[in-house]
Amino acid sequence: MPARMLMCKVTGKIANKDIDYSFQMSEQSLSSRETSFLINEETMFQKNQQSKDSIFFRDGIRQIDFVLSYVDDIKKDSELKAERRKEFENNLRKTGLELEIEDKRDSEDGRTYFVKIHAPWEVLVTYAEVLGIKMPIKESDIPRPKHTPISYVLGPVRLPQNVKYPHPEYFTAQFSRHRQELFLIEDQATFFPSSSRNRIVYYILSRCPFGIEDGKKRFGIERLLTSNTYSSAYPLHDGQYWKPSEPPNPTNERYILHKNWARFSYFYKEQPLDLIKNYYGEKIGIYFVFLGYYTEMLFFAAVVGLACFIYGLLSMDHNTSSTEICDPEIGGQMIMCPLCDQVCDYWRLNSTCLASKFSHLFDNESTVFFAIFMGIWVTLFLEFWKQRQARLEYEWDLVDFEEEQQQLQLRPEFEAMCKHRKLNAVTKEMEPYMPLYTRIPWYFFSGATVTLWMSLVIASMVAVIVYRLSVFATFASFMESDASLKQVKSVLTPQIATSLTGSCLNFIVILILNFFYERISAWITKMEIPRTYQEYESSLTLKMFLFQFVNFYSACFYVAFFKGKFVGYPGGYTYLFNEWRGEECDPGGCLIELTTQLTIIMTGKQIFGNIKEAIYPLALNWWRRRKARTNSEKLYSRWEQDHDLESFGPLGLFYEYLETVIQFGFVTLFVASFPLAPLLALINNIVEIRVDAWKLTTQYRRTVASKAHSIGVWQDILYGMAVLSVATNAFIVAFTSDIIPRLVYYYAYSTNTTQPMRGYVNNSLSVFLIADFPNHTAPSGKRDFITCRYRDYRHPPDDENKYFHNMQFWHVLAAKMTFIIVMEHVVFLVKFLLAWMIPDVPKHVVERIKREKLMTIKILHDFELNKLKENLGINSDELAKHVMIEENKAQLAKSTVYSS
Repeated sequence: MPARMLMCKVTGKIANKDIDYSFQMSEQSLSSRETSFLINEETMFQKNQQSKDSIFFRDGIRQIDFVLSYVDDIKKDSELKAERRKEFENNLRKTGLELEIEDKRDSEDGRTYFVKIHAPWEVLVTYAEVLGIKMPIKESDIPRPKHTPISYVLGPVRLPQNVKYPHPEYFTAQFSRHRQELFLIEDQATFFPSSSRNRIVYYILSRCPFGIEDGKKRFGIERLLTSNTYSSAYPLHDGQYWKPSEPPNPTNERYILHKNWARFSYFYKEQPLDLIKNYYGEKIGIYFVFLGYYTEMLFFAAVVGLACFIYGLLSMDHNTSSTEICDPEIGGQMIMCPLCDQVCDYWRLNSTCLASKFSHLFDNESTVFFAIFMGIWVTLFLEFWKQRQARLEYEWDLVDFEEEQQQLQLRPEFEAMCKHRKLNAVTKEMEPYMPLYTRIPWYFFSGATVTLWMSLVIASMVAVIVYRLSVFATFASFMESDASLKQVKSVLTPQIATSLTGSCLNFIVILILNFFYERISAWITKMEIPRTYQEYESSLTLKMFLFQFVNFYSACFYVAFFKGKFVGYPGGYTYLFNEWRGEECDPGGCLIELTTQLTIIMTGKQIFGNIKEAIYPLALNWWRRRKARTNSEKLYSRWEQDHDLESFGPLGLFYEYLETVIQFGFVTLFVASFPLAPLLALINNIVEIRVDAWKLTTQYRRTVASKAHSIGVWQDILYGMAVLSVATNAFIVAFTSDIIPRLVYYYAYSTNTTQPMRGYVNNSLSVFLIADFPNHTAPSGKRDFITCRYRDYRHPPDDENKYFHNMQFWHVLAAKMTFIIVMEHVVFLVKFLLAWMIPDVPKHVVERIKREKLMTIKILHDFELNKLKENLGINSDELAKHVMIEENKAQLAKSTVYSS
């Protein structure tokens, strides 16, 4: 294809700045030339002869890099939209892009116009320099990692080499249109990959003006999409996901991804990460690298957690506490005080026999070990992730990537709303500026809204607590009165029934609040008018994470640290709103209830999330295709097929990260109560990877490629949760489980030398005189016993300090606080030692980076030297001087690389 020459005027600065390349071309000559070109096309190329999967213009030569679609409606603002489209498309042509319009009569639904966009070579090379895109200059001489003995063991999980490494490694440099001879350009049509091409075109689309309205310059495809001037804008997929492309289309990477990545039968295989990066861009690629790495690390936590669970299962029948509770001569003779006022009756301790055995599954000696192990695991997870991320930066050419190249660019919405200009102290150029006083009202409104919604979460949690308190009496009286439930009562006690229904209700409330808050937070963030894309994402991340943290974890925090801690004692109970008596824990502790709460919320969220991610786009796409197919005799083209897919959206990846981080919180913050949490997370993530891969390759339009060198602010959030998890697990072991009271009894109060834990249950229950019950709280009717038992360490009724805490209470409390301090210090010490010992960047990566920098400098030096020879002539005296200068520069650069 002959090169299309453009006259262009370049202004601004290079070096990571937003350069304004304004192309000057005779619009009249352009349109006349395109008109004649289209006429010639029609005479020699018939549309019905074109392949349905063609990704080219009608000439079969120019590749489609982007597609815009719109429906020509007849509403009152249709003329305004038409004028916007006309101006926008004219301005796109002025920048050098080539457009081809498909009439609505040729579309399958008979209503949609399609604007196909092609970026010619001159546009690509210009904006590749603007965006600082790195391109290959020489094939790398650094060998790939060699196979180790363990590699052969892991052979079944490996992908074929041509899928894992679809392209050879190269030394790269930032592209310069003035040094094109330096780069390995074999074919201009394929030199820039499709991900780079669509990124360049989207950069132009997002900054192209479409007119002046209300005295302000309006620009950007996002604004046109918001106003429904265009209905969609998207790059094309390579072809169908279920079959390879036919010539002359290029290799169908979508098909390769679906075959080797998006199939559930490949759940045990590694991911083709390089191929994902090449097709979707680094930002999506790094998400799947993180998700895969997180899943691999979960395997080790899941194995240890499963071992702790098996230990609890094997030792369940030999647990002294459960044996005493289930013994009719011990637990059967202990009359327990009523769990609610008036309606609830006295009950025998052995009625909780099964619950006490279940509690031992998660509340045993291995709980302390697992809590400490997870504190160390989370440190290793984060430290090794830093190493993985550093290796990724080298492999994906992100070492010198600076966030401002993309994330710190001004948002078009911000530029459009700004009325003021301010001199930038660095660039000494005037740039859009919005005074702080114009944003303060929105900041206050945003903070108040987030606070209100978090208050709603707390209020809903209190409402669930009230529900549990009010229905507990109902469950208790119903089970007591109905003789047919005697067998069920041994398994489903009133406490368990209330806990299960309350947890399910709480999960439903969580989903409802989350549904509404997601939409409100996105709207509020948009109204704050953030300056850059990074500010927008950071603001939205803060709002969403704070809310979801409170929403998903508040119930678990309540059960772990508040339930049963402030209930008082019989005759002196505390009341919520002076009406409902505070909730008590099971005689075996609240850990089993925390486990129940955690299991329902965590499992429910994961199942609901995966079903939603799979079913929602599938149903929408089916309905859209069903609605669209009115002209079935028309050609169902590649751009129409992609148009009928769901849009991934700018926040699609944000919600994926948020889901993963919330799961990370469940795995780390409360893992001492549920050692199987890492196993559940592992199973979910194995499914999640394939669901995400499937929906991206089959159900969503192709996303615009964008760069990122890390997981961004999510890494700071993970660090914060890792530190918090040490404290929460220490408090769970100390205050929620029964470990510390048992240890205190074992070492300080046991009198049985052969069976030291014998008598612990009796020791942990205090005595209350029934006659001391207030009249409005005691059950009606006479009893043949005068005392009842309750869980606490208090003096008996015949003591002069009756019902006050005894010395054992203070001993247990001191032991709990000591355990928290010791565990936190030990874990934090190990964390700091590991962080110090494990380098952020592996040594071999540092060496490879230095080697690549050195080779790049040498190649650039040789290129400039050869160019200089051509310009100056071989025998010129000036050549020697320039050669000496260039060689000195090279030596200086070499020494700089080695010293760094």
